[in-house]
Amino acid sequence: MSIFDIFSSSKDNNTPMSTSPLGISLIQHYEGCVLTAYRDSVGCLTVGFGHTSNVTENMSITQEDADNFLKSDLGIFEESLQKLVTVSLTQCQYDALISFVYNLGENSLKNSTLLKLLNENNVNSAAEEFLKWNHAGGKVLNGLTKRRESEKYLFLNNENNF
Repeated sequence: MSIFDIFSSSKDNNTPMSTSPLGISLIQHYEGCVLTAYRDSVGCLTVGFGHTSNVTENMSITQEDADNFLKSDLGIFEESLQKLVTVSLTQCQYDALISFVYNLGENSLKNSTLLKLLNENNVNSAAEEFLKWNHAGGKVLNGLTKRRESEKYLFLNNENNF
């Protein structure tokens, strides 16, 4: 069973939007999958596809665990996005925002100019805000720069470039 089977088999028709296979691929591409716990660029214990909840030193998981953590984490971030965004989104805009929130957390979006501009229907200006979120630990990281460029591109063009 693939990660796409896990996601497609559990869609709830009452949910306005959910992360598409393209959105999942974007997250998987930039998060990578590591089956043993490691410290990310800011020192947070992480495992699987960027999962950080209840991770312990020397923790090891299976690929199935990583897929399930991803699914669970996405559910949390989808709920957050549904609370925060007050305008209609395309699927690709939604996927770009899910990738952003998955990487940075709900509070980063909640307090951002990106969200303010988006909720004012200022899509182009909101898209430019993605590029400002490429720092970790006070440093510009090439990986974050590339991720934000991909999110911006997806947000504006309804297609991927990663």
